[in-house]
Amino acid sequence: MEVTAARRSFLCDIGFWADRTALHEAASHGRTLQLKELIESGSSVNTVTVDNITPLHEACIQARPNCARLLLEAGAQVDVRTIHGSTPLCNACAGGSLECAKLLLCYGANVNPSLTALTASPLHEACIRGAKVNSVKFHETALHHAARGDMLDMIELLVMFGADVYASDNLGRKPVDYATSVSPAHTCLTFYENHPLSLQQLCRISVRMVLGTKASKVIGQLDIPPRICSYLNYCD
Repeated sequence: MEVTAARRSFLCDIGFWADRTALHEAASHGRTLQLKELIESGSSVNTVTVDNITPLHEACIQARPNCARLLLEAGAQVDVRTIHGSTPLCNACAGGSLECAKLLLCYGANVNPSLTALTASPLHEACIRGAKVNSVKFHETALHHAARGDMLDMIELLVMFGADVYASDNLGRKPVDYATSVSPAHTCLTFYENHPLSLQQLCRISVRMVLGTKASKVIGQLDIPPRICSYLNYCD
């Protein structure tokens, strides 16, 4: 596959990095047919740019669920981070795509990623500090993004999948701190802070955490009543 930069190198098990590729462009613009053709021709779905952005990041920030599904089905890594610490799930929330968020969660996306500091070069640090005020920041969970955008449905979905309403970002702020005091998001997050999930809900979250990215596939193969399968899959 042709890329726009001449240099390539291998980056751990993620793949090679380069400037934006045709795969990134197709995912960003929602060109599902082109994306499918590229994947079938052998293009790596885990190709990253110098900022560690994958095609899945692009599909999620631009709210392209069909492209995200194609990438995930082809083996895209669901929790890969950009140099800013953003996962595809964070991008889906920042882009306001409930469909992408639900898809990622069904594929085992970590709803509470580690908030430890990430390694970045001085150049990366300089770029981060010069970024726009609405760009992705370090140490934020998907729930922080949903709260900032007052996305009630997104907040409820994330909490259903086990999002930590008490998680603090690098400024010591919880998701509720990013929601305006009179917004539905603030009311919702305040409720969840004061009313812990039931044991039944916690058990469902624990099962999915143990199964990880294989959850949806494994649950469907269990010899249990369809209603329980539906519950574990968050379909009811």
